This record gives sequence, structure tokens and C-alpha cells, in this order.
Amino acid sequence: MRLLVTGGAGFIGANFVHQTVADRPDVQVTVLDALTYAGNRASLAPVADRIDFVHGDVTDAALVDRLVAGSDAVVHFAAESHNDNSLTDPWPFVHTNIVGTVTLLQAVRAHDVRYHHISTDEVYGDLALDDPDRFTETTAYNPSSPYSASKASSDMLVRAWARSYGVRATLSNCSNNYGPYQHVEKFIPRQITNLLDGVRPKLYGQGRNVRDWIHVDDHNRAVWTILDRGRLGQTYLIGADGEVDNRTVVAMLLEIFGHDPQDFDFVADRPGHDLRYAIDSTLLRTELGWQPTYRDFRTGLEATVAWYRDHEHWWRPTKSATEAGYARTGQ
Repeated sequence: MRLLVTGGAGFIGANFVHQTVADRPDVQVTVLDALTYAGNRASLAPVADRIDFVHGDVTDAALVDRLVAGSDAVVHFAAESHNDNSLTDPWPFVHTNIVGTVTLLQAVRAHDVRYHHISTDEVYGDLALDDPDRFTETTAYNPSSPYSASKASSDMLVRAWARSYGVRATLSNCSNNYGPYQHVEKFIPRQITNLLDGVRPKLYGQGRNVRDWIHVDDHNRAVWTILDRGRLGQTYLIGADGEVDNRTVVAMLLEIFGHDPQDFDFVADRPGHDLRYAIDSTLLRTELGWQPTYRDFRTGLEATVAWYRDHEHWWRPTKSATEAGYARTGQ
């Protein structure tokens, strides 16, 4: 298989490329990445000699058409994804997440190439903290931020191209990922790298917001399961039953570092902060037979801490600028 991976120098995409190279030597991988601030060529260094890398934008129609024409399948990870940034400037999210998706859809339509679209559970909005329900494939969309609204738009476009033009597409909406190669602006790596620097962790609001965590390797194994066996036109939700509130995550991290679990600071909550995400991945598990490997969140968290401790050379170059940005908003 000749596989085009967009956003393959980003967090989830880079881990997907690593996993594919390791587990599927018959797959020829081409990565297309614009190398924005969240894309890091160094994330692909361990596999650089086994992939083709193209520096380019998913909205470049001529480039995308050429790359798709030489591919058997496309997995579309490329996205602007940081909620805080979308509240400050939504335009990059519209450009990449909406225009970029249409550009890819037109190319896979023209060349009849299999397409898998990576999305997020944030398109569904949030759930009450005491609500027993979880998101399913039929939950109505109710995005809260410019980021999640742009991803909801891209999902709808994929469904329209599948129905109207017969594009051979599948979609997946996943819960919050954690693991190696995640930018230090994100919640878990920010707390880990702060602790490594001797800085107290910070929590939005009261830290009661719940996220449904999944290790990035489990997410990417699910993506391959969908590529291999998923029904065309179908959406699959990917989750590992990992609901944990942010305060508990910080307490776990403090304990892993040998600190008092109360040794953190509260900061002002961000606007429109979703309360709770929770994924029901029954369809993926029963129809396609996928199961998560990391069933214990703390075990995965300990492995993630070890990775950041051992890879300071990877995250250190972006740490100061990221914290300076948070400082400007008092967070």
C-alpha cells in the first residue's frame, strides 16, 4: 500500500507513522506536513530513512492532487487543534481544518482513493458531570469553540462527499490522546514539563472538567483497524473508558514525581470550557474487534512521564515560548 499521511509530523500523526513503519513494512508512507509551530520534523527522525517527507500545506490543491494521485489511501490528521489558540484567532482553524479537508476530498474524489478522516469528540460539545450518558455515533453535534466547530464542519463535508460523490471514506472521532511527541502547550505534557522544571502545575477553574483519555498508540491501532475492516461511509468512535477529571490527572502526576498531590495552583478558567467528554466505543469493539492495550491510565501516564524525562532535547526548544504565551493570559 502507498499511504499518504497528512499532519504526520504532529503528535498523533507522528506516532501513527512510527507505528505503521514498525508494524507494516509493506506500507510505503509519504508524510505531508506544513511544519507549523505544532509540527516537528524531529518527531520523524527515528523513521526518516523509511518514509518520504513532503513539506507542504493541505490547502495547496496542485500539491495535494499530485500526492493523492500516487497513493492508495489517505489518512488525514493535519489540523489546527489547540482550543486556546482558536479562541484568540479562529482563521487558521478555518483555513486548515475546513479548506484543507475540502482540498483533500476533491483530490481523493478525482483519483478514487480510499480516505480516512481523523476527528475529535469535541464536535459533540460536552456532557454534564453527573450525566451517565456517553457520546455515540448518533449524538448530535454541538461544538463549543472555533476549533471544535471547524472540525464539525470538516466531518460534515466528508459525509457529504461520501454520499454525493461516492468518496470511499470512513471517519473516526476520538477522545483526548496522550503519549510521546505531544506539544508542550497541551494539558498533560505541559504539567509534566513544568514538574521537570520544578514549576507547580496549573489547573483551569476548579479542575473538575473530565476528559476521556486514550493512549495515542491505542488510538492509532484503532485507525488501522478501521482502514482494514471499517464500513465505507461509517463513523467510529474511539475511546478507552479513560474518564478522569483534570484535578485527578494533576494529583497522579504529582504522586509520580514524589510530590504532595495538592501542590498545584488554580488559574482562571478558559471561556466555553467543556465540562465532560465520554466516548462509547461499542461499535468499534463489537463490529471490528478493537480493544485498547493501555487499560490502566496511570500506567500509561507513568510511561509518558518517562518519555518526556528522557527526551528533553525534543521538547525543550518550544517550552519557553509556550510558557510565555500562557503568561500573557495569566495561565
